[in-house]
Amino acid sequence: MAVCGRSQSALDRFAREHPEALAIRADITDGAARAAMLDAVTDRFGRLDVLVNNAGIMVDRDFAAGPDATRDLDAEIAVNLTAPVHLTGEALRRWPGLDAVVFVTSGFALVSPTRAPTYGAAKAGLHGFAEGLRRQFAPDGTHVLEVIPPTTDTPMNADKTVRKLPASAVAAATLRALDKRRPMALPGASRLLPGMLRLAPNLMGRAVGKL
Repeated sequence: MAVCGRSQSALDRFAREHPEALAIRADITDGAARAAMLDAVTDRFGRLDVLVNNAGIMVDRDFAAGPDATRDLDAEIAVNLTAPVHLTGEALRRWPGLDAVVFVTSGFALVSPTRAPTYGAAKAGLHGFAEGLRRQFAPDGTHVLEVIPPTTDTPMNADKTVRKLPASAVAAATLRALDKRRPMALPGASRLLPGMLRLAPNLMGRAVGKL
């Protein structure tokens, strides 16, 4: 197992808990950093079997309030959309026989949050990329799995007061979906989203508007 992140303290803690794993400090929005990360994986393990794209940042943006709504927008879009696309392409070029690629998107990929519309837009873009990529590799190539979790108990959501699904539950749902080669995993309350969007899209929009 190899993990990457930007927090050295979090990586050090992970390495202590999982000494057999490789913990790499890397900014996936930087092309050179991605290449170095993939080189480190090659040096340690020889190849990668499953790539999990789970980086994400959410920035509240009120476009009705003034011109600052687009501040640091490129960085947000890079983390949530373009960097995972680049990393996926680079991993597939390096290891054409990759067994699976996982994209952790969000319920907001299906219904965009009022307070963070660019987050919803980026995650919707990743949702679309996963869908198209899955068809490119169908039926017997690389398994493309999209995980659509509800609000999860992670540092990004530390200030949220809504009920949060433990990250361990999202991980367990991901492993089950990988084992069964499902196209999508909908852990927790997310399993209700597709049906609710078909039956009551306006109600869902109003509910998300309160988040």
